[in-house]
This record gives sequence, C-alpha cells and structure tokens, in this order.
Amino acid sequence: MPRIALISDTHGLLRPEALAFLAGSDHIVHAGDIGGPEILAALAAMAPLSVVRGNNDSEPWADDIPSSLTVTLGGVAVHAVHDIADLHLGPADGDVRVVVSGHSHKPSMVERDGVLFVNPGSAGPRRFSLPISVGERRIDERGRVTPRLVTLAVPLTASRR
Repeated sequence: MPRIALISDTHGLLRPEALAFLAGSDHIVHAGDIGGPEILAALAAMAPLSVVRGNNDSEPWADDIPSSLTVTLGGVAVHAVHDIADLHLGPADGDVRVVVSGHSHKPSMVERDGVLFVNPGSAGPRRFSLPISVGERRIDERGRVTPRLVTLAVPLTASRR
C-alpha cells in the first residue's frame, strides 16, 4: 500500500518531528511555501518529491517550480496547488481524485463530488495557535484512498527549532 506524505508551509523550517513522520514514505508532496532549496534537497533525499511553488517562494531558486501540478501516484491522480483559491481544474482533469493545498496553515480534509481535498496544514513556524501538522494518504490495491492528518507533538511555545 503506497504511502504518500503530504506537507506544506515549511517556510524554511523542516522540523525533526516532520522528518520523522515523512520517513518511509513512497512519495512526498509539498504544497508550497517551501522557504528554500535546502528544504527540497532534504525532502528529495527521503523519497521522490512533487512540489508546487507558494506565494512566499519568490526567490530565483523557485523560478522553475510550477504553481500547480497533477501527478499519478499509486494509480490515483493527485493535483497540488498552494492556495485552494487558485484551483482551476478543467475537463481534462476529470480523473483527479485528490487535491492537496496549503496556504491557510489550517489542516483540513473534506470530500466533495468524489474528490478528496486535503490541506496538511503547516509543518513550519507556528502561526497563531494553529497546530503544526502533516498528512498522508495510502492507496490500497483496489485504488481506495485512505487519508490521515497528524498533529505533530511540538510544544506550543516552540515556533522554531
């Protein structure tokens, strides 16, 4: 059963708790606001990586990162975009079964019209009192998607490590 790890809004901070969660993933999807090429290098060293650019990824290192992408992982089409408000799926995207986004820093998961929308929340610096979180989805041999959001055990006062 492939395990696809979902992460977003690292903003240059890749916490040890997030790295521990990502370990053993078959693929990692980062939904933007990466914060620097060192984050991409660390994630790519762990598993194959698909990534989109966030609104804060404006430096030259991010110029070649797409603002959205669709990849097929474990036989399931996954579309990633940083800000869900920028989601523009058309008829050609009719096979998309999972949409991964970030931006709000709020973890959420909802299914609409057969499409699972997942925001893994923020794995980087804490914003307000929102949790530090990540997500995953597993795909069984029948193509069924099982998603999960995980709040990482990071002390409320620990905004950076």
